[in-house]
Amino acid sequence: MTPKPTESELEILSIIWQKGKVTVRDVHEKLAEIKDTGYTTTLKTMQIMHVKGLLHRDEKNRTHVYFAAIGEKVTQKNLVENFVATAFGGSAKNLVMQALGQGNTSKEELDEIRAFLDQIENEK
Repeated sequence: MTPKPTESELEILSIIWQKGKVTVRDVHEKLAEIKDTGYTTTLKTMQIMHVKGLLHRDEKNRTHVYFAAIGEKVTQKNLVENFVATAFGGSAKNLVMQALGQGNTSKEELDEIRAFLDQIENEK
């Protein structure tokens, strides 16, 4: 079973998915642009993520290089499945209705959603 990342771990993963292989300093500098966090906190979080199996670590050089152990799409799929199961009783319809009912969906997004629904329907 793929481990479920915490919110902080997900922030780190999103940086790593964008950049590929990174050092702790790379991640810390990017995180520092959006929030106040210490280098040692970033280091400790990434070490925990390595132990949990969320990250792989190349230890050949003095500076360790980290990279994602799980892909972005797999993680998104797992998080959505868990979220739908726990928050919406397993109903994708309820999730979509809630999301679209927030009133901040643009016409372009609705057009994309319609096209996606048409594609799903045609595949079945």
